[in-house]
Amino acid sequence: MNEPQVYLVGAGPGDPDLLTVKAQRLIKNAQTIVYDRLISREILALVPESCSQIYVGKSTDRHTLPQEEINKLLVNMAINGQRIVRLKGGDPGIFGRVGEEAQALAEHNISYEIIPGITAAQASASALGIALTHRDYAPKLTLISGHRRENQPFSLDESELIDPDQTLIVYMGVSTADTLTRQLLEAGRDSDTPVALIERVSSPGQRVFLTSLDDLSSTIERHQVKPPALIIVSKVVATCQQYSFEDLVSQLAEKQYG
Repeated sequence: MNEPQVYLVGAGPGDPDLLTVKAQRLIKNAQTIVYDRLISREILALVPESCSQIYVGKSTDRHTLPQEEINKLLVNMAINGQRIVRLKGGDPGIFGRVGEEAQALAEHNISYEIIPGITAAQASASALGIALTHRDYAPKLTLISGHRRENQPFSLDESELIDPDQTLIVYMGVSTADTLTRQLLEAGRDSDTPVALIERVSSPGQRVFLTSLDDLSSTIERHQVKPPALIIVSKVVATCQQYSFEDLVSQLAEKQYG
């Protein structure tokens, strides 16, 4: 098998200690790196000085390059003989648009390899000291994006709304938290369902808040929570550290850690 021309690498949530061994090796030996906004300074410090660095970061309504242009960039660089490390935050296959980039490379017969990384959901659960699934509370796990393509309206389907025995994780959901809360409550979710809000997970600026579903939006507003942040809606949140499910429901406690 030929050596890949492009490595589509998951850099994890930001802490360099959470890089996979393979991701760290590729970064340290890279000749050209194309990287996203959520790549931390600590991880970029591992890049050799001789390596060319190209920033293609995106945030809501503010793109250095549109996704289609990033696809073209990778293709053109590979056609010109460059070996590329495409560095993405978290896991590239979970809301990382790696599928679009891989498809563009495949259409031009460019060899590539996807290197998985620790996604924000896993890192957030570790920060809380919980498991995302639990045989008693949440035997199912659903990951969704709170941000829709080209400003399409955010909406959940019925299976994501009505099942209380699952862990629902919302990426990029800060701006749509009002809609998320309303739809879940209208579908019959209990207003005191435990919720965790994790901002800048695994970074020095990490903040964690425990709240309830009906208080999610006001928690975001009170503490001025900004992206990147993850929302976890689940009974397993109540197992966080010293809190039991009954404690959280009865007190509607909100605690800040980190």
